Amino acid sequence: MRTLTIRLPEVLVRRLEQESLTRRVSKSEIVRERLAALPPVRPDHPLADILEELDRVPVTDRKRHAARDQRRLPAIIRAHYRAAKRHY
Repeated sequence: MRTLTIRLPEVLVRRLEQESLTRRVSKSEIVRERLAALPPVRPDHPLADILEELDRVPVTDRKRHAARDQRRLPAIIRAHYRAAKRHY
C-alpha cells in the first residue's frame, strides 16, 4: 500500500478523529472507506463514452461489419453529443 499525505481543515480533522475513536478504527481506514464509496470515475478520453455506445449497438449479422460501422460512426457521434447536449 502506498502512502499519501494530505492537508485537511481543522474541522475535518476533528470529525475524523472523533469517528476514529468512536468506531475504534484508524483514520486511514475511514478515509479509504469513504474514497472507495465514491462513484467510479469516467474515462478521460473524449471518445470513450461514444465507443461504449457503439459497442452497445446490437449486432444483427453473425459478426460486426467494420466498414459499415466506420460509415455509421459520424452519425453515432453526432447523435451521442446531441443527446448529451454537449456544446464544443
